[in-house]
Amino acid sequence: MAALTALTKSLGYHCAKRSKISTFSQNFPSHNSRFQTLRTLILEPSLSESVKLNRLSDYDSGIVEVNLDRPEAKNAIGKDMLSGLRHAFEAVDRDSSARVVMISSSVPKVFCAGADLKERKKMTAAEVHSFVNYLRSTFSLIEELQIPTIAVIEGAALGGGLEMALSCDLRICGENALLGLPETGLAIIPGAGGTQRLPRLVGKSIAKDIIFTGRRMGGRDAMSMGLVNYCVPAGEAHSKALEIAREINQKGPIAIRMAKRAINEGIDREMISALDLEEECYEQTLNTKDRLEGLAAFAEMRKPIYTGE
Repeated sequence: MAALTALTKSLGYHCAKRSKISTFSQNFPSHNSRFQTLRTLILEPSLSESVKLNRLSDYDSGIVEVNLDRPEAKNAIGKDMLSGLRHAFEAVDRDSSARVVMISSSVPKVFCAGADLKERKKMTAAEVHSFVNYLRSTFSLIEELQIPTIAVIEGAALGGGLEMALSCDLRICGENALLGLPETGLAIIPGAGGTQRLPRLVGKSIAKDIIFTGRRMGGRDAMSMGLVNYCVPAGEAHSKALEIAREINQKGPIAIRMAKRAINEGIDREMISALDLEEECYEQTLNTKDRLEGLAAFAEMRKPIYTGE
């Protein structure tokens, strides 16, 4: 089957932080992978066999899924997987048709076990430093995407796996989830955003408890402390995430992007400045076809059809 062309459309708004993202000095090999087109699923080419970029179609057009698939290592992040993750999210960033992203795993009972420690053991200190910097910047890329991101957690999300989930807007887990940042047990600290994103999410005191002890928690405990948004019966996290993604996908795309920007950038500002930002983002939605479509659909008592214009 003929290969799909790479995504090339550029998104209109670029986060100012993007310029700060560093590059990893290690050159990663490129892999040509086969993919297929189905009625409801399009598999995009990836630099890594362990990361699949799936673009849903038909009713779910606009929903993109980044799927982790490295069963032999419980989705541990090594150089190859990191290259695949970076490539996948850069492709999403360029795709103006993408409206929401789900990060999930095809490996039973595991989301991501963290860093590949077998590979890490063979690295020099300088190589570890470069790798962790690239991992951190990749998770920052996820965080800075204009569209909503959802981590779908079934099973273990440990170390770098939890840090990847923390970089998402929403986290949905099964009751069998096992979450934690065990790095202090290896005489290091979470180095891909865990020490910064976790306290912003659950508070400083709880974050210190989790990081100092390296303890692991189940899905219900994670939800009670605000670490995840939803905890559902084991095996149902993906269906719940797809339900949420579909709700988001039906909303005005420009409004969703502006809402995310207003929240993410405004949270660190003084209230007056934050309200100015809200006004700026609101103004971006005024002169749009989507706003007029929303009003027309309301008056005609029908579902709106938003185009992102």
